[in-house]
Amino acid sequence: MAVFTKIDEALLGAFMAEYELPKLIAFKGIAAGVQNSNFLIETEGPQYILTIYEDTATGVDPDDLPYFLGLMQHLASNGISCPTPIENKQGAVLSRLAARPAALVSFLDGRSTITPKPPQCRAVGAALAELHLAGAEFETERANKQGPDNWRKLFEASRARADEASPGLADFMAEELTRIEAAWPQGLPEGVIHADLFPDNVFFQNNKVSGLIDFYFACHDMLAYDLAIMLNAWCFEADVNFNITKARALLAGYQSVRPMSRDEIAALPILASGAAMRFLTTRLHDWLNRPEGALVTPKNPTDYLRRLRFHRHVTSAADFGLEG
Repeated sequence: MAVFTKIDEALLGAFMAEYELPKLIAFKGIAAGVQNSNFLIETEGPQYILTIYEDTATGVDPDDLPYFLGLMQHLASNGISCPTPIENKQGAVLSRLAARPAALVSFLDGRSTITPKPPQCRAVGAALAELHLAGAEFETERANKQGPDNWRKLFEASRARADEASPGLADFMAEELTRIEAAWPQGLPEGVIHADLFPDNVFFQNNKVSGLIDFYFACHDMLAYDLAIMLNAWCFEADVNFNITKARALLAGYQSVRPMSRDEIAALPILASGAAMRFLTTRLHDWLNRPEGALVTPKNPTDYLRRLRFHRHVTSAADFGLEG
């Protein structure tokens, strides 16, 4: 459940009075996400989403909030369907509620999917490319705090207990980290990436993308790395078998909007390995260090272990279904 901070009608009413918005009718907590408290706000006009940013171990760094909210404003103004931060009467998009930073954003229609189909994969591939193009003029940069340096840091912190998650995991991860670090590409096209565009962060209507959400890992990095994250998130089935039909659709959708360079295509296998390592290290660390009484159950790291085992045998982007 993602409602860590409780609010009442009086508290919310005082907060809403800071905005030029229709009258508040009702609100309810949203049981989704793992970092912040989220509420659906109903007014006599549009609906909104209220996010209270929590001061937790996995929470958003308050210093990064202007970047995230500014990015969403920029993308929305450039045709990307994403939550648009609402300005208060003082012209600010970041406020405070219950002694915590808070923001109000527009509500997006549509629903996410647990089991994406190839047409949805193609549509979201195109949407990612559109995001990359729309982000090109965004002037503020934020480093990727979940990049290769962090993978090594988290692995070393987890190495002694890694085999609790899967026998032999520590040795396997050590070997794979060395392989990935040695081959990690340089000089590829960079820009704004979402860095967490999993199926639950994409809304669809009739197989068309109606919204992209949760930009709280967005940063500046290699554009093709963002696509590699999606190969891992969208193109493996529940049994962690790779679905090349979905991968072919995802890549074709992306290329239909932003054709990849030869260097990006050549680097895709190692980028996919790195993307798998990124989520393997963070999930392993969270799984080994889950606090007593935690409201959120850590995700199983072995799902990304199996993805990484697949990627180590990939020889070219053709193995992902990339045509031409």
